[in-house]
Amino acid sequence: MTRPDPRKLAPLATAALAFAGLILGSPAATRASEEPPLLAERVAAGELPPMAERLPETPFVDPLDRPGMTPGRYGGVLRLLMGGTRDVRQMVVYGYARLVGYRPDLSLAPDILRTIEVEDDRVFTMHLRPGHRWSDGAPFTSEDFRYWWEEVANNDKLFPAGPPVVLRAHGELPKVEYPDATTVRYTWPKPNPTFLDELAKARPLYIYAPSHYLKQYHANHNDAKTLDAKVAEAGVRNWAALHIRQGHLYKNRNPDLPSLQPWVNTTHPPSDRFIFKRNPFFHRADRDGRQLPYIDKVVVTIADKGLIPAKTGAGDSDLQARYLRFDNYTFLKDAEKSKDFEVRLWSSAVGSRVTLYPNLNVADPVLRELFRDVRFRRALSLGINRDEINQAVYFGLGHAGNNTLLSSSPLFDQSYLERWANYDLEAASALLDELGLTERDSQGTRLLSDGRPLELIVESAGIATEESDVLELIRDSWGQIGIKLFTKPLQREVFVNRVFAGETQIAVSKGLDNGIATADMSPTEFVPITQDHLQWPKWGQHYETRGRSGQAPDLPAGRKLMELYTAWYDARDTAARTKVWKQILEIHADQVFTLGTVSAIPQPVVVNKRLHNLPKEGVYSWYPGSFFGTYHLDHAWLEPKDGAAQ
Repeated sequence: MTRPDPRKLAPLATAALAFAGLILGSPAATRASEEPPLLAERVAAGELPPMAERLPETPFVDPLDRPGMTPGRYGGVLRLLMGGTRDVRQMVVYGYARLVGYRPDLSLAPDILRTIEVEDDRVFTMHLRPGHRWSDGAPFTSEDFRYWWEEVANNDKLFPAGPPVVLRAHGELPKVEYPDATTVRYTWPKPNPTFLDELAKARPLYIYAPSHYLKQYHANHNDAKTLDAKVAEAGVRNWAALHIRQGHLYKNRNPDLPSLQPWVNTTHPPSDRFIFKRNPFFHRADRDGRQLPYIDKVVVTIADKGLIPAKTGAGDSDLQARYLRFDNYTFLKDAEKSKDFEVRLWSSAVGSRVTLYPNLNVADPVLRELFRDVRFRRALSLGINRDEINQAVYFGLGHAGNNTLLSSSPLFDQSYLERWANYDLEAASALLDELGLTERDSQGTRLLSDGRPLELIVESAGIATEESDVLELIRDSWGQIGIKLFTKPLQREVFVNRVFAGETQIAVSKGLDNGIATADMSPTEFVPITQDHLQWPKWGQHYETRGRSGQAPDLPAGRKLMELYTAWYDARDTAARTKVWKQILEIHADQVFTLGTVSAIPQPVVVNKRLHNLPKEGVYSWYPGSFFGTYHLDHAWLEPKDGAAQ
């Protein structure tokens, strides 16, 4: 399916234009008086204002235009399984309350914002919803934006490198203004076409913070003695560390931190069970004016990652996709016959299910020279039998090929998928010979220039069964061309640190997050602008720190990608951006910076049969879908079990 161009669906005109299509100010949006039962007693006792006063003057009202969507009923507890306490942040992803957000059709629209006016991709005037409040009832106003910009982002104790690099357009920061309590304006000298996209991501760019809460931890608002006492009590090194720990909206680990999400964490870590309760001041309402979410509570149970498929099959989760793999599908379908759930298969937007990343910044000088030679990367790619992987691991249901955009992207080209991706051991061996790797040891392993055997270690953040199966097949085929492959699973933090330090030779992980990109989405996953990219971490670090650390790209292809990234920024229309994208994709297909295997593998999604308003068919993706986020989980509702109250 070809994805529509978001700028055609929600055009950003040269003159100001407000995304207002999802804002209903009709009497129906404010006249309802049905209180969620969980809150009714608190309202009756005077602890909470009634619903009409808790909602903004103009709440966000979703048109419920997806097939099968119905008005819901209040109540119920949604059970989820997660693989670690850090996964509580997934509730920010699933809840997906954003200033502007992606819709399932990949258009952008206001959400927390009432409207936004965009002029020439330079001036962004954001209008808040009058009467919108944080989860503790405090007003959400432009003061929260001012506090973040002036006292957080531009405070060298909290942001030593200055405001987030994504707020720099052509190296320049914006001018930020606050004309009144419900208006915020960001203005750049030159266009910043990625601003809205950054606000809408699964891990969004936060340009606001609950100032009324966080000021108690800020040096500007407390005397040194008071703040020192708080620092000592918390056991952190200084007030900045305390402010960061207490104020991280995405990490979602401080139950005292006010939130704008549909459900608010009430459990202090560490714990193996986190309870999220409905936000009584959430800004969305249904068509009848009833405040969302429908579901009262979400209970997140922490379990061993390897046990989550089995626990899901036993009926311990009401909605599960995280930690489920396609090879769990048969087991889950069999369990479906006796349990109260159904297994749905959603599309995946990942560019390649299992991808290898030769580290161009590896510290080993011999391997670094080898990895930077495109002939070696091409030889590695030609030595992977992707069709065998597809058949043996994925039952032939995927698409064998490179880590690139999928056929559902309007930018897709079959040649990008197939370039240097055919299985050809003879051609691979010829390239290795051409590199001078002709000497072998007694076991047939090629020798490096310094006499060591060509043994490559592939590291991962804990190898899953699926990755192990894929790597085992690659080990066999690479062995036939004289390369030994070893695997090394690590804890995630150790894995990341080793990649950043150049100690990892080859990393294995999933491929592109956004394989369904359009020309108007930033090509950030294809250019070295972040150290999170496993194939060139030091190049990305150099960009992120504006040259203070890391290394500038020192290969012609790397420098060309940075030039094209700037050209994409300068492009003024979709046609010009498409041209730039095609050049970037062409370089990647030719240079084989990453080694993809198989894409388009369906994602099992287990859904309790009593859970309504989630699509039968969907796209499960971190970016731009935020997993369940763009389908607005606050509209999901649970039918009472056997007619009983939840």
